[in-house]
Parts: sequence; C-alpha cells; structure tokens
Amino acid sequence: MNKLTDKTLAQIVNGNHQAAAIFEKYHLDFCCKGKRSLQQACAEQQLPVGEIAAELETVLLQDSKSSKWEFDKLSLTQLAEYIVSTHHDYVKKETSQIFVYLQKVASKHGDRHPELFKVFELFAAIKEEMEGHMKKEELILFPRIKELEKLAQQQQGQFSLNISYLLSPITIMQQEHDHAGNMMEEIRLLTNNYTPPSDACTTYRLSFTTLQAFEKDLHQHVHLENNILFPEAIKAFRKLQTAVLN
Repeated sequence: MNKLTDKTLAQIVNGNHQAAAIFEKYHLDFCCKGKRSLQQACAEQQLPVGEIAAELETVLLQDSKSSKWEFDKLSLTQLAEYIVSTHHDYVKKETSQIFVYLQKVASKHGDRHPELFKVFELFAAIKEEMEGHMKKEELILFPRIKELEKLAQQQQGQFSLNISYLLSPITIMQQEHDHAGNMMEEIRLLTNNYTPPSDACTTYRLSFTTLQAFEKDLHQHVHLENNILFPEAIKAFRKLQTAVLN
C-alpha cells in the first residue's frame, strides 16, 4: 500500500483511468491538484487513506483493458484532437443545455431555494469562460503543440522558438482550469453534492444530474491537459531545443 499512497493522484489516474471514479467518489481533485500524493491529499481532506488505497488496489488489479485508455501513449497531436472531439464538443453541447435548465429552475424555484440563483450565476460564468478558454486552446495553444511535434518529427536544423511560446499560454490555461474547478466546487457545495430537495421537479433533478456529469467530465478534461498534454509538450520542446543546440 505504501508505494501506492506515495504516488500522486495524477500518476494513479494516468496508470488506470478507472481510478478517477474512486477519486470522484471522495471528491479528491486529481486534475488541478493532481500533483499531491494520495497520502497528502487524504490527510488534507481527513479521508481514510487505507480504505481508499484498498479500493484503488482492487481497480488496478482488475485492470479492465476494454475501458482503459492509455492516453500517455498517444502522440501530442492525437491527444489534442481527442480532447477537442471528446471534451470540447461535450462542453459546447452541454453548457447551453444546462444553462437553460438552471435558468428555468432558478426562475420557478428560487423563492424557496435561493441558492439556485447563485448556482445559475456561477454556471453562467463557467459557460462564458469555457467558451473563450476552448477557443484559445483550439486557435492558439493546440496548433503550437502540433507544430512543435511536427518540427520534432522532421528534425529540422533551425529552431529559434523561446519556451514562452508554450509556457505563456499553458500558464493561462492552467489558471483558467483552476478557476473553473473552484466554481464547480462551489456549485457542488451549494447543491449538497447535487442532491435535489424533496419538492424538486423533473427539470430541477435533471439540472443537478447534468451538472454532476459536467463536473466529472471537466475533471477528466483538465487532467488530460494539466497532467499529460502540457507536461509532455514542454518535455518535447526542451528535447528538441537540446537536440538543436547539440
């Protein structure tokens, strides 16, 4: 168990993405705070590390290959394209629908459940920020990552790009990831872990269900970028830079 508890949350999920479901269960942030060890994260949140490690061991032993994506084996271009086609498309579709649900629910039930107004306000901010965020990734950062990989494959002799070419947009993306994650965490607290009240109508319940699914997708989305795509892109940049200098 000691070896597993010393691993970071990101390393554990990278090894087997089914571990993400266990981290979601205990609200352990493996995306924005994925650099914490399992031991440290559990201590900070006063969670039973032995019990969680045992659950993880069971998942790791099962190692269901049919549902295991080895994202760290994909090329940078393949991973960037996967993120866009899977997570960006999901966000574009779901944010509009959830926005409509929450607007309707806050209007009809806000007098009895005033927290719904804050939930709607927070999600509206997330929707707006994510739209701009994804556009910057698709038009600026991801093309730069693809260009970098192409240069590495061609082994071109001329390479004059500065590391800020990647680091500047990556830093901004990570800051925006943190902000979106913090707002979703506040929504989860306001909704009592997405638990609808006894008087909730169908749309009320549906809005909470879709919010919970959205948060899970966001965690996986941010994990792929923060813990795999961005570090691997920086590593590839430095490797190419070293090769050119030598």
